[in-house]
Amino acid sequence: MSPITKASGTRRVVLARHARNRRLADALYLQAFAALSTSPGARAFYDRHRDRGATHHQALRTLANRLVGILHGCLTHGTSYNEATAWPTQEAIAA
Repeated sequence: MSPITKASGTRRVVLARHARNRRLADALYLQAFAALSTSPGARAFYDRHRDRGATHHQALRTLANRLVGILHGCLTHGTSYNEATAWPTQEAIAA
């Protein structure tokens, strides 16, 4: 899901990666889109990226990458998904 950045002098272009498993990328994109309406943590993560100036597709791609990381953590540690653990609030981080 990670984009390719090409830079030359003062010009910088970000392109979609073509060498990827398209079915997996499409599934992750749809998962991220569905998470926007069901997960408050995912919605807040997406909104923060949009507020920073990311386009809809960039923010969704970033959310999809985060969801893959969360899935990897669940599989590695043998735990089930927990919204509070996956998307900690700023108060929980500070405590």
